[in-house]
Amino acid sequence: MNKPVEFIEFTLNGKTIAATPGETILDAAKRSRMPIPHLCASRGLEPVGNCRACVVEIAGERTLAPSCCRAPTPGMKVESTSARAVAAQKMVLELLVSDAGAASAELTTQSKLLFWADKLQAPRGRLPQREAVASDTSHPAFAVNLDACIQCTRCIRACRDIQVNDVLGLAHRGAHAKIVFDQDDPVFDSTCVACGECVQACPTGALMPARGAGLATIDRAVDSVCPYCGVGCQLTWHVGRDEHGDETIRYVTGRDGPANHGRLCVKGRFGFDYVRDGERLTVPLIRRDGVAKDPAHIEQVKRGELPLSALFREASWDEALERAAGGLASIRDSAPGGAQSPLAGFGSAKGSNEEAYLFQKLVRTGFRTNNVDHCTRLCHASSVAALLEGIGSGAVSNPVEDVAQADLIFLIGANPAANHPVAASWIKNAVKRGARFVVADPRATPMTRFATWHLAFRPDTDVALLTGMLHVIVAERLVDEAFVAQRVNGYDALKASVAEATPERMAEICGIPAETIREVARAYATSKGSMILWGMGVSQHVHGTDNARCLIALALTTGQIGRPGTGLHPLRGQNNVQGASDAGLIPMMYPNYQRVVREDVRTKFEQLWGTGLGGEAGLTVVEIMHAAAAGRIRGMFVEGENPAMSDPDLDHARAALAKLEHLVVQDIFPTETAILADVVLPASAWAEKWGTVTNTDRLIQIGRPALAPPGQARQDLWAIEQIARRMGLPWDYWRAEDGDGQHAAEAPVARVYEEMRTVMEPLAGVPWARLLREEAVVTPAEREDAPGQAVVFTDHFPTADGRATIVPARFTPGPEQPDRDYPLVISTGRVLEHWHTGAMTRRAEVLEALAPVPRVSIHPADAAPLGVADGDAIRVESHHGAIEAVAEVTPAVRAGQLFLPFAYWEAAANRLTGSAIDAFGKIPGFKVTAVRVEKV
Repeated sequence: MNKPVEFIEFTLNGKTIAATPGETILDAAKRSRMPIPHLCASRGLEPVGNCRACVVEIAGERTLAPSCCRAPTPGMKVESTSARAVAAQKMVLELLVSDAGAASAELTTQSKLLFWADKLQAPRGRLPQREAVASDTSHPAFAVNLDACIQCTRCIRACRDIQVNDVLGLAHRGAHAKIVFDQDDPVFDSTCVACGECVQACPTGALMPARGAGLATIDRAVDSVCPYCGVGCQLTWHVGRDEHGDETIRYVTGRDGPANHGRLCVKGRFGFDYVRDGERLTVPLIRRDGVAKDPAHIEQVKRGELPLSALFREASWDEALERAAGGLASIRDSAPGGAQSPLAGFGSAKGSNEEAYLFQKLVRTGFRTNNVDHCTRLCHASSVAALLEGIGSGAVSNPVEDVAQADLIFLIGANPAANHPVAASWIKNAVKRGARFVVADPRATPMTRFATWHLAFRPDTDVALLTGMLHVIVAERLVDEAFVAQRVNGYDALKASVAEATPERMAEICGIPAETIREVARAYATSKGSMILWGMGVSQHVHGTDNARCLIALALTTGQIGRPGTGLHPLRGQNNVQGASDAGLIPMMYPNYQRVVREDVRTKFEQLWGTGLGGEAGLTVVEIMHAAAAGRIRGMFVEGENPAMSDPDLDHARAALAKLEHLVVQDIFPTETAILADVVLPASAWAEKWGTVTNTDRLIQIGRPALAPPGQARQDLWAIEQIARRMGLPWDYWRAEDGDGQHAAEAPVARVYEEMRTVMEPLAGVPWARLLREEAVVTPAEREDAPGQAVVFTDHFPTADGRATIVPARFTPGPEQPDRDYPLVISTGRVLEHWHTGAMTRRAEVLEALAPVPRVSIHPADAAPLGVADGDAIRVESHHGAIEAVAEVTPAVRAGQLFLPFAYWEAAANRLTGSAIDAFGKIPGFKVTAVRVEKV
């Protein structure tokens, strides 16, 4: 039971107010709406008291005190508006304005310096001998104007203490002191990762977004959620007008949401202008008669050699919808449904929960099949398979921020500094506070410099490393025997399985010294709280389920689950991959992971949806592509996905898509997949719609529209329903009073959400009205009047007997082994600046400027014999295909290993990867492909 908060009462300006323990006088004054001038103090930053704008007079004390650094005591009498205090505040502000005020006024309309100066009527002026400081505009995201700098150090503390990027510092002394990036480098040449935390912290405009955003007229601010990774950062879009008078997002700021507390990364803060890119689809398109679907057209269109108009003609929405639905219905009616259905659908984890729910409902009731899937099949399907099998739930046990309470953090197969930067900041914060940190990854990722141990194991040997650790835990009796006895099945089978997996034997396989395996295993098992986080480096293997089984076994054997600072957390890649899976956008599960093969479950959904349903699990992403290539799948609806870039063995996948009799694509850009379509429907971007998303922490949050879709583009939810109606479904979520689908409407989204909530138990206590009121609720939430459960599995697991089950795994080599002809292995993944297949980020001006070229990381020992130097063009070839890219010679990868980001169409990484899949999770093995390299 929580103890009641003991308030500290004191008087401020003659009024009694209360402070909570840990609050400063300034904090309490803000909360009591009695503001005190301040410049160097900011929420989330450690107070330093170096500007002295917030000084107050405390009864009985000789000197004035900075209120940002001073904690109140019971009965303390404080005056912030006394003549003495105001005179001091005013003098400080006058001096600062004389130094930086003129420049601040020229850079931003949001200057805190000028706000407080005007409030206290401090005169504006400029020191006559003040020399101007040259601006640094080398970076595409933001500009540095030290002419407006007051050296409050908010930017330094934001960089070092919040994001822990350690780029900004204070150089020189006295009158020569200045803020610098690294060793006073131009920003673009520094190690700055452009998270923009310093920009958000700056109170004067010395650091401002590029393109004059600080002086832009803002018509309104719209609160929403970041459209990129699974962290789910809350943000505010500041909407104004561009030079043509059209509404646009001028800049973005972070909000104090549960997942980010104001933090953002380069994508969330600067990657917003894709929504107004010139390539947005603004009118429905229908393939021209007689124009074949040729995969070669993809690169011809992308290179500008073939206009899109040569492949498609413009159409009205009525014609496009009739053609889209009619083609799907014709194929449906020509063949049996269920497992033999010739139709399939790919939904999206980049849209809302409501869209995911409605899309899978369309496929199951309108297409009459369970052949529906989405990108979770390509990222965490194996993790979910292992979690459902072992602990009865595919969701994370603890939120990312729980690392703050962990004694040991075990990060494996993930690069959150690039893929989940705000989550990475929580880890770095925890390490700075004293947590021990294990990074298990063949690459030396940016997180490695914070690691207590870096386990750079050989690619594809995860199981060897982890079973070696399990052997130590069992052999040295580090097992939590009470926890196992009360809550775990299968321990004896595990004990027998790992008996021969000695650290010495596993060291020979994985390349990590036996003593290091022992050391890390002991540390994990004996810490007060150990938390495991993993990414696609664990899951994207043909033995990805085995990898995850080993991680689950580590947590279960040691009892490191069910408490704060412990647990299992697969970091979700897209903004709504958790929610889309929850909503049933997977072929073997209805919403809330209810299996389609169970008759009682199927009966419930048949009654809700008013139609019969098939009882066989559908095909997964890769299986659908194979079926399309074989002619068994003849028609598809792809909404917001891009399999012509994201699927493995890409040439095969593109040929399969081109072979379809009827392909409908609904998207915001002419993606590689859209180029192969028969009908293309222009959709809405995240900033243009209402909807909910569920982040990696199981936190459901609400998104609001900031803009209207361009041209004739329509809401995704509206378009999905229009196709359903034309295929004979009596849906009426979107009604006449809600408009024609051009502008966002709240009511139909709420109707879909409330229906979805009836079949999703974790949302029982989260009605639409609560989301509007609270913005975010962690699930599961049983009651509307109670918070959700941030930490789950505290006393039982959601299984039939309440116990978890350990499933042993043994190391087996994957199918892609290097040999004489293909002596290297390549892994694919993301880079910080780009996301997924690049459809959004490569159309964001800042992001594309920061990372415009595909680069293959190669170790110096592998580059030297080939005569390859950094920046050279190289050709990488596998058994499946070849690409050309630029070499990045770096020791960050192991000798024998390469790394290639998959966001670049001109070096499409999945041309190299094969389509072998994990037998359980049905996920492809993207992380290990045998290749050879030659200099171009």
